Amino acid sequence: MRRSRMIKIVATLGPASHTRDHLRALFLAGVDVFRINMSHTTHPNLKTLVDTVRGVEAEVGRPISILVDLQGPKLRLGKLGGERQLQTGSRVTFVRSETASSAEVPIPHPEIFAALKPGSNLLIDDGKVRLVVHEVGPDRMTTEVIQGGVVKDHKGVNLPDTLLPIPALTPKDRADLDYALSLSVDWLGLSFVQRADDVAELRKMTAGRAGVLSKIEKPAALQSLDEILVLSDAVMVARGDLGVELPLEAVPGRQKQIIQAARHAGKPVVVATQMLESMISSPVPTRAEVSDVANAVYEGADAVMLSAETAAGAYPTEAVAVMDRIARAVEADSMYRGIMEAQRQEPEATMPDAILAAVHDVTHTIRASAIVCWTKSGSTGLRAARERPEVPILALTPIKQMARRLQIAWGLHCVETEDAQNLDDVAERACQIAYAQGFAKLGDRVVITAGLPLGTPGATNLLRVAYVTRKSA
Repeated sequence: MRRSRMIKIVATLGPASHTRDHLRALFLAGVDVFRINMSHTTHPNLKTLVDTVRGVEAEVGRPISILVDLQGPKLRLGKLGGERQLQTGSRVTFVRSETASSAEVPIPHPEIFAALKPGSNLLIDDGKVRLVVHEVGPDRMTTEVIQGGVVKDHKGVNLPDTLLPIPALTPKDRADLDYALSLSVDWLGLSFVQRADDVAELRKMTAGRAGVLSKIEKPAALQSLDEILVLSDAVMVARGDLGVELPLEAVPGRQKQIIQAARHAGKPVVVATQMLESMISSPVPTRAEVSDVANAVYEGADAVMLSAETAAGAYPTEAVAVMDRIARAVEADSMYRGIMEAQRQEPEATMPDAILAAVHDVTHTIRASAIVCWTKSGSTGLRAARERPEVPILALTPIKQMARRLQIAWGLHCVETEDAQNLDDVAERACQIAYAQGFAKLGDRVVITAGLPLGTPGATNLLRVAYVTRKSA
């Protein structure tokens, strides 16, 4: 089974999509990666969902990737004892406590009082209420309400221009991480990344057992984006919180910035949040939502993601099908190929980069039907995807976990197969698989890349052109 598009689709699981029939229908509609949000998932439910995905994977005969999204630190108000109206222009005192008098608002987070400075902004309830700090001490601070509104118990708090001295991994995250790794999930999503050290901590704990996907949703992360990319295996443009902590009009530009930086680094990038939001309750999206998804495809993102649309919506399968149709229409557009070529990055001065740049050019010149990458560490497949070629990329790997993990990357059709034995086997089996998987016909040419000595991770140094013949087919 092959997709007729290059960009991948990530779908979040939830009450509307948790049975084997649900998951199979979503996969057939176009899902490549299933996301499980640990903000709403217990360990027993996580195991059930992972087992269900693996059951569908065995049924359809294709690798499926699983992304477990860690909750991360949550900053919230304490208990107000009911809702409270904060008037624009009024002065409000916050105290470091779980509860407070009716004249004050509690925030039970000492790190907030330690980090805030006069002039800092404080947002409540996804930015619906905005305040600026005037004075701050260890246990209390005074603020002015810039945009008033109603606040309630335990509403979320955001600090858009403050770097908080807190780790990205809470005790809950560490427990969730250990359990997810015991289930052999493919990706771990790190929430509320502020600095490269946050990613380094998760990377050390995973020890290569899963890919590390950093969610870019804090303005501080944008200041350290290049360093975060070095330590991440993939990134996500998490537009929900990013749109709270940045001016709304700044988010599209930052989306482009993150996508370009990720593509330059050769790391997969996922665009997420509210892509087809209206399909939570409607069988068709708005025209603006269609344009939003299409823009992410034109920008060269590796994947687009559905959240509540598939987790809790009334039309989860329809939402995936719509996203699939939009992606295929964009990739068939006459402008798309020109945009991809204009966005190509200069190869770095390394043998693997030079080989993959040559693979791209040779593929176009000889009108090859497919690119076939033999990859063990995944680096050859990711380098091929970074070139955004005009033909599909078959990533052949002897490691099942790598076949699953690479499913998130643009254009990669992953196949688990035994390692090649010699150079003849490299070409013959590449042609056999390309033919069997429907990527090439008899007489077609495929461009093959691998590393010598065979099986050496990251040693891409071979480019070969082969014909699909009756013998190889």
